[in-house]
Amino acid sequence: MDVRVARTRKRLQEALFALARERGLEEISISDIAEYAGVNRSTFYQHYSDKDTVLADALDALAAEAGVQLETIVEWTLDPPAPLVTFLEHVEANVDLYRGAFSYPGSTVVVSRLRKNVSVAVNDLADQRGDQAVPLDMVAAGVAGTIIGVMSAWLARDPLPPASEAAVWMWLTILGPAQGGPGPLPHLSTDDAPGASARRGL
Repeated sequence: MDVRVARTRKRLQEALFALARERGLEEISISDIAEYAGVNRSTFYQHYSDKDTVLADALDALAAEAGVQLETIVEWTLDPPAPLVTFLEHVEANVDLYRGAFSYPGSTVVVSRLRKNVSVAVNDLADQRGDQAVPLDMVAAGVAGTIIGVMSAWLARDPLPPASEAAVWMWLTILGPAQGGPGPLPHLSTDDAPGASARRGL
């Protein structure tokens, strides 16, 4: 990427962050961002189509600076993997921005990009489960959906529980009942759980 392009994009990202410290994301306009960054609206649109993409790029940059590398989750363990904890610590450090992205009306770009990034990151991890009845991409999507769902519920709590605690909740939910996570719905036996007939060959 051209140095001047990268510099302008960074200014726009920093402008959004600065404004978000003063008011909610929904109250920030593109004109506000451009003015704060010292550029005009046409320059903004040369680099971004909307403010949600500015936010998504900015959060990605912050995550990289924090050393977040979800793709380094390479094996199933009983304890939450260190890359997952690092990611949630990054979210905790930028809680207001993530709460704004995850709460109504939120940012579909941020949530969609995070879901995609997590799906890619856990693809190899999902392969290790060895469940031939479920396609690999479905398993990866399920794990990604769990991470997004638990993260959303965590961000909704006030005061916010520490990232280390949220990582345990998230990981237990992913591991399932064999490791102390949630099991079938209370009114269902294991044999009555969804998919049980298929697994029995009925």
